[in-house]
Amino acid sequence: MTAKLTILGSGSALPTRDNFPSAQLLDMREKQFLIDCGEGTQIRLRQMGLKLNRLGHIFISHLHGDHCFGLIGLISSLGMLNRTADLHIHGPIGIQELFAPQLKFFCDELPFKVFFEEFDARHSVIIYEDRSLSVTTLPLRHRMPCAGFLFREKEGLRHLLRESVDFHKVPVSQFNLIRQGADYVNPEGEVISNNLLTSPPNPVVSYAYCSDTAYHEALIPLIKGIDLLYHEATFADAELIRARQTLHSTARQAARIASKAGVGRLLIGHFSARYSNKDILLKEAQEEFIQTELAVDMQTFAIESVVKSI
Repeated sequence: MTAKLTILGSGSALPTRDNFPSAQLLDMREKQFLIDCGEGTQIRLRQMGLKLNRLGHIFISHLHGDHCFGLIGLISSLGMLNRTADLHIHGPIGIQELFAPQLKFFCDELPFKVFFEEFDARHSVIIYEDRSLSVTTLPLRHRMPCAGFLFREKEGLRHLLRESVDFHKVPVSQFNLIRQGADYVNPEGEVISNNLLTSPPNPVVSYAYCSDTAYHEALIPLIKGIDLLYHEATFADAELIRARQTLHSTARQAARIASKAGVGRLLIGHFSARYSNKDILLKEAQEEFIQTELAVDMQTFAIESVVKSI
């Protein structure tokens, strides 16, 4: 199943007609992950007809309102829809203190449990892992503790070559070991190489979300060679001083990070409301990294493995 990313909001603090505040829905390995939950997130979900049947985890980058004002409303609506599965909310230290009283006041009789799982945004650590993927925090440089997230698939099993398996009369009891990479030794003691019995596993993909942050080269080794990077691009070059003052990035700076990290593709977002036309942001970014696209609200992007030379 192809991984895909749906942009629910790509604006910054002030919502506009075209850009809601930050929120994304990631589909990976038949699971859904919500990344940030700015105001209007559930409205975008409704507008696009998206259901959250496979959502178990929400990741909040930091506690500025444009990244979490939509959380209580979404949880309340999930309760009205009679959700019963547990919901895990991953966020920086302080998120439980902030939201637990709101949950108690507005959502006291939910038919499901909400668990807050806090992390220290200053360090890069794995905060979620299952058999098919992991999620690692990416320390960012902002006005308050803030972390991005790296989603990385784990390599799956190899694929059996049916004709070869039948030719060598491999018993079914050996299939799983062979898919894990083992050779097969037949009853005569002959070793049949795994390469003759299988083809490589499906390519794995990786996605990194980096918002909000000033230009931060410490990110580069953490995201090196990933398939798709989302990096905030709040301002154009003309507002470089403003970007430095607010610890945000320009589009060109985002592209420079992408270029130095050798990523496959770059999405830029978290646009300032001053840019009704984003072409200047895209142009400046593409001058540094041609494989740049705009993160457009209500648009879905496939995440595909790409061959890279770094």
